[in-house]
Amino acid sequence: MPDSAYLPILELTRGRTVESIHSGAVAVVSAQGELVASFGDPQVTTYLRSSAKPFQALPFLEHNGRTHFNLTLQEIALMCASHAGTDEHVAVLQDIQEKAGLSESNLKCGVHPPFDPVTARVLEERGEQPTPKRHNCSGKHTGMLAFAKMLDLTLGDYLNPDHPIQQEILGTFAEMCSLAPDQVALGTDGCSAPIFAIPLYNAALAYARLCDPVGGKVAPESRQQACHTISQAMTTHPIMVSGSGHFDTTMMEITQGRILSKGGAEGYQGIGLLPGALGPGLPALGIALKIADGDPKSRARSAINIEVLRQLGALSKDEMQALTRFGPGYPLYNWRKLEVGEARPCFELELNG
Repeated sequence: MPDSAYLPILELTRGRTVESIHSGAVAVVSAQGELVASFGDPQVTTYLRSSAKPFQALPFLEHNGRTHFNLTLQEIALMCASHAGTDEHVAVLQDIQEKAGLSESNLKCGVHPPFDPVTARVLEERGEQPTPKRHNCSGKHTGMLAFAKMLDLTLGDYLNPDHPIQQEILGTFAEMCSLAPDQVALGTDGCSAPIFAIPLYNAALAYARLCDPVGGKVAPESRQQACHTISQAMTTHPIMVSGSGHFDTTMMEITQGRILSKGGAEGYQGIGLLPGALGPGLPALGIALKIADGDPKSRARSAINIEVLRQLGALSKDEMQALTRFGPGYPLYNWRKLEVGEARPCFELELNG
């Protein structure tokens, strides 16, 4: 990729001297495909990772999966989630599996400790090993399995890229991004599911169209309804999407249905602004962000998300205050809790038109 694909986006100081810099790229796109704003190269291609989850659930709902299994919006939100593995998340997961005639043994997402530190500590104290139901992607996998079950397809190979449900997911995702399936680069995610790499511009377009499928001319009507269902599910049940105190959940709680947020691994973020989020009568927008180094210490992504939204005028003063622990700037401390510097955004979006 060209050297200019990613540009300095967040700097960290020690005293008055800049010590470290994270680089990144951003695309802001309308549902009609207009590149509204950008920073760095909006055409840089990279994996969405878990930011693709809402689109991986889309064809299941488009095929009437919600009605077929009598699913609630809370359960649909979990299918789009990178959840924290709490007992609350697991209870909702088990409800979906019971409705679909599935079990934990069907899951091929692997195992890791719960993201929620309290839950992880409780399991450790009980001497209980985490199982696949605690995996942050278990909701997505359960949705894929339910899709296969509904269509009377094989379950054991549901993650095979050639499986009919994975082909359906790929085709739907590509259409939402205005790409052909062969323009989507495929990889294997941390949970072993197929995952997609596309330009930031196309990912932002997909988020805008998810939030405004009518204005984005998403077809057919069944897909428009599925888009509305996913947006409603995620914004009305944000605790399912990640967990208490996590960025995505907090952002959606504070903005009360105006903003949809879904992060992915390696410093990726997808955000959708619902119609009217920027003011009465103003259109939906999609945002795709990538931190070039993967943001291994989680210092940059949330701060830059807030700064992008601030520059777009998407957050009120009260909302900015409520989100202040995430950014856009914040103090840096040493091990003695002495303030030694700060993290601060160092970019301006390039506005088009």
